[in-house]
Amino acid sequence: MKIYSVRYTMKDINSDIIVVLGPTASGKTSFAAHLAYELNGEVISADSRQVYRNMNIGTGKDYEDYKVEGHYIPCHLIDIAEPGTKYNVYEFQKDFLEVYRSLKSKGKLPVLCGGSGLYIEAVLKGYKLIHVPPDHELRRSLYKKPLRELREILVSYRQNLHNTTDITSVKRAVRAIEIAKYYYEHPEIDFDYPDINPFIFGIVFDRPTQRSRITWRLKQRLENGMVEEVEHLMKNGLSRKDLEYYGLEYKYVVKYLAGELSYEAMFEQLKTAIHQFAKRQMTWFRRMERNGMQIHWIDGHLPLKNKLEEAKASLNVDCT
Repeated sequence: MKIYSVRYTMKDINSDIIVVLGPTASGKTSFAAHLAYELNGEVISADSRQVYRNMNIGTGKDYEDYKVEGHYIPCHLIDIAEPGTKYNVYEFQKDFLEVYRSLKSKGKLPVLCGGSGLYIEAVLKGYKLIHVPPDHELRRSLYKKPLRELREILVSYRQNLHNTTDITSVKRAVRAIEIAKYYYEHPEIDFDYPDINPFIFGIVFDRPTQRSRITWRLKQRLENGMVEEVEHLMKNGLSRKDLEYYGLEYKYVVKYLAGELSYEAMFEQLKTAIHQFAKRQMTWFRRMERNGMQIHWIDGHLPLKNKLEEAKASLNVDCT
C-alpha cells in the first residue's frame, strides 16, 4: 500500500539536510529511506562500520530497508572501504561533502542517517578536520619529554586548536602538538565548509522495548550467518586484532571461534555490550541537545505511516 501519493522537492523544505538518528535497532534506516522517498531525497549513511565491504551482518546492513514501493532509495557511503583499512571521521567528512554537494546540485534532498554521533556532529558542525602528515623529527624530540612538559607545549598553541584535546598519554599529547604546530605554520589553510541548516529527527523507544529489540535483532543476525561471516573474513586474511577493531559483534564472535566463550556466553555477553553501547549512543545525542542542536524525537512505537505524518508536520509539509 502506498503511504503517500504526493512527493515533495527541496524547495518545499526549509532545511539543507534532514538528519535521522537514533540508537542501534531503533528502525531509523527504514524511516529515513521512506522519508527520502517522500521528499525526493537520497540517503547518506552516517555509520562508522557500514562503510566496509563484505561486512554486512556484523555491521547491521539491511539493504531491504532502502526498498520503498518497489524502488531502492540510493544510499551513499556504504560499502566504500575494504576490510582491514581504518576509515575515520576525517575521511567521512571529506566523502560526505562530496556526496552532499552532488545531491544539492541535482536538486535532491540529502537525508543523513546513522547512529555514529561523532560522524554526525563532524559534518553538521563543520569540524575543522585537515589531514596533518606525521612530523617524524618533531616526534623524536617530543617523545623524550615528560607529559607535564608536553601539556605546556600544547597550551602554547591552544589558540590555534579547533577544540580542546584531552591529553591522557604521551602518544596522544605528541600527536596533538604535531597537529597544533601544523596549523600554526600553515595559517593560509582555508577550510571551505558550507553552512548547513539541518532538521534533525530522532527515533526513540522506552528502554525495555529498546532492549527487547536489540536482543531480537542479535538473534536474527546470528541465525542469518554472522558467525560464518566472521569465519569468511578471517579466511580472507583479517586478523583477530583487525576484527576486534570493527566493533562488538566481531570482538565477541572471534572469542567464540577461538574457543574462549561458549555460544551461550558469547550471546549473553554480546547482548549486554550492545545494550550498553545503545545507552552511550543516547548519552551522546542528549549531549548534542545540551550543546544547542534541536532534535525532534519521534516515538518508535508509532506505525511507519504515523511517523512520516509527524515528520512532515514538523517540517511544515502538507501531509494531505
